[in-house]
Amino acid sequence: MIDIKEMLKKYKEYRKKRKEILEAKKPKNFKQWCIAQLKTLVFALVFVMILHGLLIGSFVVPTGSMENTVLTGDFLLVNKLFGPSTPQIIPLLNIPLPYVMLPSIKKPNRSDVIVFIFPGNRDEVVAEEFTYYLKRCVGVPGDTLEVKNNIIYVNGEMLPIPEKALYMKDRPENPMEEYVTFPISKKWTTTNYGPIIIPKKGDTIHINNENDYQDWRVFIEREGNSVGWFGQLEIDGKITNNYIVKENYYFAIGDNRDNSLDSRMFGFLSKKHILGAPIICWLSWDMYDEMGQERSVLGKISNIRFNRMFRTIN
Repeated sequence: MIDIKEMLKKYKEYRKKRKEILEAKKPKNFKQWCIAQLKTLVFALVFVMILHGLLIGSFVVPTGSMENTVLTGDFLLVNKLFGPSTPQIIPLLNIPLPYVMLPSIKKPNRSDVIVFIFPGNRDEVVAEEFTYYLKRCVGVPGDTLEVKNNIIYVNGEMLPIPEKALYMKDRPENPMEEYVTFPISKKWTTTNYGPIIIPKKGDTIHINNENDYQDWRVFIEREGNSVGWFGQLEIDGKITNNYIVKENYYFAIGDNRDNSLDSRMFGFLSKKHILGAPIICWLSWDMYDEMGQERSVLGKISNIRFNRMFRTIN
């Protein structure tokens, strides 16, 4: 038979001991209180960093390169389906950390909107600043891509134009772009670009002259090699004419094709730099005034675009 009085007695003793333990853990002075608060803050920060790396992150659109699909000042929630990783930055401080990419759940497809780590400008092996970019994936490993009169063709077929894309068909070419597009020797413009084959893992790149070397030097160095040209290609101290690609690559172009820093400028995008896709716009405000100057925090709050909140991104 159950002894109710004995059970109540044990429960009261448990509550008393529990209270004593909690009282003992309470800070006794200001120093202990500060340490307790710091521990809580560090735990929360580590939790957010792990969550941001593995599952979901937040991204603020900094430029108009994807207008009108997304706008400058849109706050997006981003999944990590394409590239979960260990923490990449310290939140709020935006300090980059050494990170390791983990196996991805899926791969980007053509026409997916993707968030990725900016690999650096065309002639940079490593970007000067750690930055997230948002573009549309227009080519996957092995594709042949070409832009003709501002229209994108993949493997000879026109890529469907996004519903809200902002571009000018038959836009006049800007001859100055020939000096900034990738690869260096091709002298293409963003209006008429390619054809170019997007490398995939295991492809062989033939480098037979100095123009080839200039075109592929940064690409090879980004894959972790030392490279030089001495009348012939030298990779990691060995003379060769060929290079075997180590990674799969993608090609990204902004929906605002006339005003976008993208793969036409900085080159192919490694799979290891692609993180995920935007899920929803949870907040949006107009960051700049009529003169193009960034608004104050109060100015941004007073110019919240409520009509864009909780919209999905396609």
